Amino acid sequence: MHSYQSASCSISRREFLARSANGFGAVALASLVNESVDGATKISPVPAQDPLAPKQPHFRPRARSVIFLYMDGGPSQVDTFDPKPRLNKEHGQPIKAKVQATQFDNIGKVLKSPWKFQQYGQSGIPVSELFPHTAKHVDDICVIRSMTANFPEHTNANYFLHTGFGLQGRPSMGAWAGYGLGTECRDLPGFIVLNGGLIPPGGLACFHNGFLPASYQGSVFKNGGEPVADLKRQERTAELQSRKISLLRQLDQEVVKTTGAHDAIESAIANYELAYRMQTSVPHLMDISGETKATQESYGMFSRFPQTRTYAHQCLVARRLVERGVRFIELTCPAVKGDRWDQHSNLKDGHEKNSLAVDQPIAGLLADLKLRGLLDETLIIWAGEFGRTPMAQGTNGRDHNPSGFTVWMAGGGIKGGTIYGATDEYGYYAIENKLQIHDMHATMLYLLGINHERLTFRHSSREMRLTDVHGKVIHDIIA
Repeated sequence: MHSYQSASCSISRREFLARSANGFGAVALASLVNESVDGATKISPVPAQDPLAPKQPHFRPRARSVIFLYMDGGPSQVDTFDPKPRLNKEHGQPIKAKVQATQFDNIGKVLKSPWKFQQYGQSGIPVSELFPHTAKHVDDICVIRSMTANFPEHTNANYFLHTGFGLQGRPSMGAWAGYGLGTECRDLPGFIVLNGGLIPPGGLACFHNGFLPASYQGSVFKNGGEPVADLKRQERTAELQSRKISLLRQLDQEVVKTTGAHDAIESAIANYELAYRMQTSVPHLMDISGETKATQESYGMFSRFPQTRTYAHQCLVARRLVERGVRFIELTCPAVKGDRWDQHSNLKDGHEKNSLAVDQPIAGLLADLKLRGLLDETLIIWAGEFGRTPMAQGTNGRDHNPSGFTVWMAGGGIKGGTIYGATDEYGYYAIENKLQIHDMHATMLYLLGINHERLTFRHSSREMRLTDVHGKVIHDIIA
C-alpha cells in the first residue's frame, strides 16, 4: 500500500485521510485569526505556499489584467463591425459564393443588414447602429475582421474559444493566466466570472482549471442576491469561531507534524485562507452604492431596460476588480428575451435587445478605465464563439459562421483606431490576415508578458499549453 512518510513515521493513505478529515483546512483559518477576530486570542500562523502568489512574467508586460466580454451565441459580423455593401445590392438573391454546410442546413437568400453603418472617431472606423455608445470609443479599439474558429456548433466552439481545444477538459484561458502570473489581489480569486444570467453551452467547463491545480479555476459570481454561495460566517459569534479554529488547529498540527508538507494540504489551506478573506472583500466589491451617480449613469445603471442594468453592474464590478488586481475577469451575457446573440430567426429584434443590454455598459467601462488611467494596463477582449452567415436562415435569421467573423480588442498595449484583416465581399470568409482563436490567445498572453510557447504544464506525458502546437502573436495590432 502507498504511504505518506515523514522523517519519523509512515502512515497509510486511509489513516492520513481519517486524521485530516478533522479539518486540516482550518490551519489556514487559524492563521487568519492573527488578522483579528474581534479581539479574540491571536494564534501563530501556519505557513502555506500560495499558488496564486504573483509570479514574474517572461518579459515586460503591457497589461496587468484581462476583461473578457464574452458575447454568447455569436454576434453577426456583417451587422456590427464589418459592413458589406454587396449584401444591399444582392438582397433577396441567391448568394454567388460557395456555401459551407451550416448548423441547420436551411439556406435562404442574401440578407442585407437591417442597420445602417456610420464612421466614427479620427480613425473613421464604421460601426452599425447597434453600438452607438461603443462606437464613440473606436479610436481605442482594434477591430479584427478575420477571425476564424474550428467548430460551427456552440458547445465545441465555446470550448475552443475558452480553452483552445474543442472538447471538454482543458484549462480555460483565465486559468492559464492565473497559472502563469498568479494574481495581485490577496482577497479575491485570480479568475472571476461575472455571471449575468446565462451560462454558455458547454457549461462551467468553459471556466474550468482542467488539468491545472484547482486554485486556478474560474470562480462564478452571481448577479443579485448572494454572489458566492455559503460564504457567510456560520458561527453566531466571532468568539465561537475562534474557539472552533483553535480546536481544529490543534488537530491539524498533529497531521502536519506527522505527514510533513504536502501539496494537497497546502492547496486546501490556500483555498480556506482565500474563502475567509472573501467573507469581507466580496460584499464590499459588489456594493457599488459608493460610486458617484455620474459614474453609475455612464454605465447604464439607471436604464429602463433591466438587462442593461444587469450588464452595467457587471462592467462596473469588472472595473473594481481590475483596481483590486484580479488577473482575469470574464463577463457573460444577461438573459434577454430571445436567445443570446443566436438569432436563427427574428434577427432584428434579437440583436437589438442584446446590443441594448451591453452597448452602454461597455462604453462606460472603456471611458471609466481610461479616465482612471487603467485602460493602458487592462486588455479588453470582445468576442463570441463564431459569427453569422451573410445569407438568411429561413427569411429573417442567420446561421452560424466560423469561416470569418469579427472580434475586437482594446487597451493593454493594443493599437487603437485600427482595423486588422478582412472578409470577402459578403463577409463570409476571412481572406486577408486570416487568424485563429489560438492567435488571439497567444497575443493575449504576450500582452500579459508571457511567451505562449513557454507557458506549459506536464500532463499526459507531454508539455501542454493554451495554444497547443499553434498560435502566433499578432504584432501588427500591438502599439
